[in-house]
Amino acid sequence: MVEKVYFLPWNKKDKLYDFLKTTKIFDHVKARNFLAIKIHFGEEGNEGYIRPGYVSSVVKIVNEKAAYPFLTDASTVYVGRRSDAYHHLLIANKHGFTVKACGCPVIIADGLRGDVESEVKVDLKHFKTVAVAQGIYSADSLIFMSHFKGHEITGFGGALKNIGMGCGSKAGKYAMHNSSKPTLNPKFCIGCGECVKHCYQKALFLLDRKINMDKERCAGCGQCLVSCAFKVFGLNWNENSWSVQEKIIEYAVGVLKNKKSSYINFLNYISKYCDCFSLSKNNPLIKDIGIIASVDPVAIDQASYDLVNKAFGKDFFKKLYPEIDPTIQLEYAENLRLGSRNYELISY
Repeated sequence: MVEKVYFLPWNKKDKLYDFLKTTKIFDHVKARNFLAIKIHFGEEGNEGYIRPGYVSSVVKIVNEKAAYPFLTDASTVYVGRRSDAYHHLLIANKHGFTVKACGCPVIIADGLRGDVESEVKVDLKHFKTVAVAQGIYSADSLIFMSHFKGHEITGFGGALKNIGMGCGSKAGKYAMHNSSKPTLNPKFCIGCGECVKHCYQKALFLLDRKINMDKERCAGCGQCLVSCAFKVFGLNWNENSWSVQEKIIEYAVGVLKNKKSSYINFLNYISKYCDCFSLSKNNPLIKDIGIIASVDPVAIDQASYDLVNKAFGKDFFKKLYPEIDPTIQLEYAENLRLGSRNYELISY
């Protein structure tokens, strides 16, 4: 099956509202339904998040349909500004995600401490059930606004990762991450302690000016890989690390079960690392491309992947992460019938 993916060039980004109206991807939005708009509110110091002005265009369309929209995200597995609802709301407000700016409230989907969840039966290879953030589970329908970029564990992160990893409760996120614990090569360590400061699980410590790890505490979040400038940390490039992609897709199956949804990917500020990192070196690496929309999460991520590679002139993500095959998530999602990798790109 060939799915339609709609493309708005970045130089026309101010036409987002008009563009989205022509796509009709929000036909699933019904009056008096609670509509969750899943988005990343940005970490402290991070510049890659989708700006509130773009969100307001989506909310305007939803409000025109007399639905009840709310912006949402779930707690992070690592301890930081987004690991509980209190601090998460503060950072969202600081970055401009207010009722006045966006046209709807922010509700953190998994409660104050990240433990308000619903179990959804999936009966798949890695999981029999998945722990979905309650606010996502309770919503009548969903819109996913995703910033497409590189990712240190999955190669790239787009709509599929925003669904699966993004909508899991804290326990769910840990279940998806916990097979990807990093390797450690202390001979490269200079004892600076930078990674210790960024290890929110307190799994890292210095002993005789060399780094050590408590693997029982490690959540596999990848913060140490990005914070270290001396290649002390690496990922276990084995079946277990690749299974993270499959686990994310199985969570996506649970999140989308019995739900109508649509997807918008932003192909701008395309960086090497996940938006969870606030480090200044997480800068954009190629030109801004555009905004794409679809009702198919697989097609939109495949199209995003292809557009980035086309703009770069070769496989951008293979250049960033030679050991990772990021298409595993696309293939597995298609096999589980979340969508199709075949698409038609329709330009605005």
